[in-house]
Amino acid sequence: MLHIKSLTVSLKKDLRVIIDGFSFVLGEGDRAVIIGEEGNGKSTLLKLIYEPELAGGYCEYSGEIITRGTKLGYLPQEMTVDDKTLSAADFCAAIPEFYDVSPKTLSKLCRELDLSVELPFSEQLIATLSGGERVKLQLLKILISEPDLLLLDEPSNDIDIATLEWLERFINNCGKPVLFVSHDETLIENTANVIIHLEQIRRKTLPRATVVKSGYRDYIQSRSRALEKQETEANKEKAEFYGKLERFRKIEQAVEHQQNVVSRQDPHGGKLLKKKMKAVKSLEKRLDRESEDMTERPDIEEAIFLRFDEKTLVPNGKIVIEYELPELSRGETLLARNIRLTVKGAEKVCITGRNGVGKTTLLKKIAEILLARSDIKCGYMPQDYFDLLPMDSTPVEYLAPSGKKEDVTRAMTMLGSVKYTAEEMAHTILELSGGQKAKLVFLKLTSDGCNVLLLDEPTRNFSPMSNPVIREILRDYGGAIISVSHDRRYISDVCGTVYELTEAGLVRG
Repeated sequence: MLHIKSLTVSLKKDLRVIIDGFSFVLGEGDRAVIIGEEGNGKSTLLKLIYEPELAGGYCEYSGEIITRGTKLGYLPQEMTVDDKTLSAADFCAAIPEFYDVSPKTLSKLCRELDLSVELPFSEQLIATLSGGERVKLQLLKILISEPDLLLLDEPSNDIDIATLEWLERFINNCGKPVLFVSHDETLIENTANVIIHLEQIRRKTLPRATVVKSGYRDYIQSRSRALEKQETEANKEKAEFYGKLERFRKIEQAVEHQQNVVSRQDPHGGKLLKKKMKAVKSLEKRLDRESEDMTERPDIEEAIFLRFDEKTLVPNGKIVIEYELPELSRGETLLARNIRLTVKGAEKVCITGRNGVGKTTLLKKIAEILLARSDIKCGYMPQDYFDLLPMDSTPVEYLAPSGKKEDVTRAMTMLGSVKYTAEEMAHTILELSGGQKAKLVFLKLTSDGCNVLLLDEPTRNFSPMSNPVIREILRDYGGAIISVSHDRRYISDVCGTVYELTEAGLVRG
């Protein structure tokens, strides 16, 4: 179905190799997930498989990608700007199969995706749909075309929990090979039977790819055990080697001392010492060879380092917000009524609900109020980073707009803590991966000393390797959090209060 041979991928701008000599076969029954830190080439790999021109503007590759006439269905991580200007009807009609699908099949697919059957024929602009509705509409379009193999880049982004559970069932039971990228650890654990781990080790100078036929949890546990064993063996061998080396140095020093004190009138003694020194040098060579064969300490990508200042607090009794909204609308569409929300102290709140119910719209309204307050310092992470980040600026310019040397140095140190390379710090924000943009937003929140955070899908673009760190940071955060999320692990680990937004308002879970 899909055969990749010796694929090497390098970035044009900084000539850095991100994938080197990668080979892989995706066959019947495979549900393969690509994991790895942000910027390691996960989305690029899917683009090259589907249509190399999608990545041609920023990377070059060698090797073979063989599909042998297989029909590919591809879900990109982000919709193009052009697609967002289309109506839902024009977007669906872009594939000829749309005109051939039977009303019964279309209705069935829409029902499974929790989409209105009228939406594929609607003149409503894609740009006005919720993030989840956009993902579902793309999935609908892919399924209508009946592909032989699915390439899904962050299919769990922005879709509600009911659709996430449907997506898990679909991936497991569709009968097609699936290659996907996802940040959602629960989705990965419940679906993947092949793990492709892309890494950048030695300070992002050496790409490494690991392919294991295994479930995600088993892979993480066995990898952890293997790394721990390797670390133990390396430390043991290192200690034994240094013991031998210390004994060798003592012998060497003793022989050198004897050579210095031997009289020139004792040539016989001098010859014996020369032989002894030759033996010492031979021992030194054996130790050198032994050091080359020693077990190396594990070389892995370390977790990102992000922390809010411990002094960033909200007093327990302080009311962060008492919010009432008789009607929540988007355009002329009424979404919900009688919304009431009270948040006190360092409460961590999550708002869930089906796609299109107005969660992002509600959070934007709350943001307008809290960002204008002077008694708190509020930070906002929108669902769409284009609403916040200056895409033509570099990460350093965004974090240090003053351009002062000390501010630039501080910004570069912060970026280094989340694994940005010097080259990536000089890229425009537009060129960064979704995960790298997410890191940048988080860095800004931590550096601004915000004691109230408004987070719209905060984990959506972080890798499953980074997300445990993000959850820990937010769990330990001393301020208040009002968030929107469908990430089940985030909700259970971080949020003490959960509401579902319904047409009748917020319902506490």
